[in-house]
Amino acid sequence: MEVQYFTKEGLENLKKELLQMKTVERPKISQQIAEARDKGDLSENAEYDAAKEAQGLMEAKISQMEKLLGNARLLDEDKMDTSKVMVLCKVKVKNHKTGNTVQYQLVSEKEADISTGRISVKSPIATGLMGKKVGDIIDITVPAGVIKMEVLEISI
Repeated sequence: MEVQYFTKEGLENLKKELLQMKTVERPKISQQIAEARDKGDLSENAEYDAAKEAQGLMEAKISQMEKLLGNARLLDEDKMDTSKVMVLCKVKVKNHKTGNTVQYQLVSEKEADISTGRISVKSPIATGLMGKKVGDIIDITVPAGVIKMEVLEISI
């Protein structure tokens, strides 16, 4: 698994989610298994099978989250270079076709939320903007076609 960069808020949310899974969800599933086991014959017990399957899925999610946290890096905003577009930067761009300006923050896939302007660094727009400087005009290929964008501003 590759290194993923997070905002302080995003990393804290990830840790809270993992803690929730370990301290609330996991015990709840264990309780469901125990209750189903108490009902007798396990070979024909659908509740037991469903609880065991849920346990397997939960353990897989926990394992995946632990790996993600193990490879997570927190970027120090004080040391970020705003001369070019990088992970966690906020980028104001102008769409040359529509004339609209929009601001994006380039974040990890886990933190992406287009409704708040946070796009994944793996998205076509973020990939096209990465490394660009203020004044650069680029053609970015997106599923709907090619968008000509101009970088207006880079901030933290």
